[in-house]
Amino acid sequence: MVALSDLKQISAYEWEIPQSYRSDMRVPVRVLASQQLLRAVTRDKSLDQAINAASLPGLAGKVVVMPDMHQGYGFPIGGVAATRYPEGVISPGGIGYDINCGVRLLASKISYQAAKPHLNALASALSQHCPSGVGRGSNINLSTAELEKVCANGSAWALKKGYATKADVRRTEDSGKLPDANPDKLSQRAKKRGQSQVGSLGAGNHFIEVDVVAEIFDQKAAQVMGLKKGHLALQIHCGSRGLGHQVCSDYVRILQGAVRRYGIVLPDRELVCAPMDSPEGRDYLAAMRCAANYAFANRQTLTHFARQAFEQALAGKVENWHLHQVYDVAHNIGKIETHNVNGVPTKVCVHRKGATRAFGPGAEDLPEEYRAMGQPVLVPGSMGTASWVLRGTEKSMEFSWGSSCHGAGRTMSRSQAKKKIRGEDLREKLERGGIQIRSRSMAGLAEEAPSAYKDVNAVVDTVVNIGIAEKVALLKPLVVIKG
Repeated sequence: MVALSDLKQISAYEWEIPQSYRSDMRVPVRVLASQQLLRAVTRDKSLDQAINAASLPGLAGKVVVMPDMHQGYGFPIGGVAATRYPEGVISPGGIGYDINCGVRLLASKISYQAAKPHLNALASALSQHCPSGVGRGSNINLSTAELEKVCANGSAWALKKGYATKADVRRTEDSGKLPDANPDKLSQRAKKRGQSQVGSLGAGNHFIEVDVVAEIFDQKAAQVMGLKKGHLALQIHCGSRGLGHQVCSDYVRILQGAVRRYGIVLPDRELVCAPMDSPEGRDYLAAMRCAANYAFANRQTLTHFARQAFEQALAGKVENWHLHQVYDVAHNIGKIETHNVNGVPTKVCVHRKGATRAFGPGAEDLPEEYRAMGQPVLVPGSMGTASWVLRGTEKSMEFSWGSSCHGAGRTMSRSQAKKKIRGEDLREKLERGGIQIRSRSMAGLAEEAPSAYKDVNAVVDTVVNIGIAEKVALLKPLVVIKG
């Protein structure tokens, strides 16, 4: 395993593993972390995975690892890598099994004081309206033909069905629809798994959370987003459910043959990949985009259900109980983007695995209202701790492939957490702290205990000190819904 002594310190928050560290590395690895966070990383194999990722064919520049990094499948979670399009490779391990796992933030004009007497009813309504739990689907059962429309159209499908507003779609990354998705590249098993799960949360680290805006750090940006101190906000964190997992499983198997066919030598078989201009690479990209669009539609449909819950619990009891969308971001995805490589605009595929797009001011891909300030970056903390709203900067574009962190990052595996923490005890502790909890599994609750995660404030301070994001607002939880 790589040792801390192998890293070259660039600044208080930047470290580099040089390309010379191992003969098969094609680019260096840039690690973003404070000394305290870096020590935690040595407990797993995330740095070794980043070095392995730096050996992939077609890399356009350094691999960047965010301060919430931890060990994943092939790539470290928190890893960002860009390969030249179309001759570079695409690797499912660099995107993850939960394709387009992401976060959506909605804001309101509801004051905490007005809502406080109704939070228990709101928690129950959200739990009732928003299905959650392992393998649990929603009340929406799609035919195969309708599922294919979801995969092809994403948020546009939800808009047509009445689950979205035009403002929701506009304030979603890529307007909630990646181009060139092809449902024909999905297996029948993937389609089957997706037919009953649109509009469902799932389990693991997925959640719906009612928050209060506790602090504002950038008044102008917060005003544009519609965030006001003392008002309620809502986060939805989930992805593409069983469909996305099946896509990854299917193509990890298919690409094992492609690696041999194209003579690609890898240090870890979990890095299986294919050139993007190969039949296998094109097929995976088309299927991955289907799963990404499915996830956009899933979060949008959950938004519709959450609005119904707010209406049920708060209409007639508080004024202005409506929710408006701030933004929706993906943090497990592969995107074709143009970035400057050695001063030359270059088309690349940015693999973001546990990393959030953080485009800076002026980016044409952003909704008009956000172009002057930069993209909203959503960084949920661990259950029971704070979450952050940031905004992207110009430096992120030149420094980290337009990317920032995505959360707190685990320090303890799920199995370790379940051995050390009792879900019942955790729920009691959180409720004593004023947080309403609704969970279908005490074991699942224990997996997501705050002590199993890094300090999200330290993670955010790292990216802010480096300059790839700026603080906008701090959110604190009031209600947590988990599977």
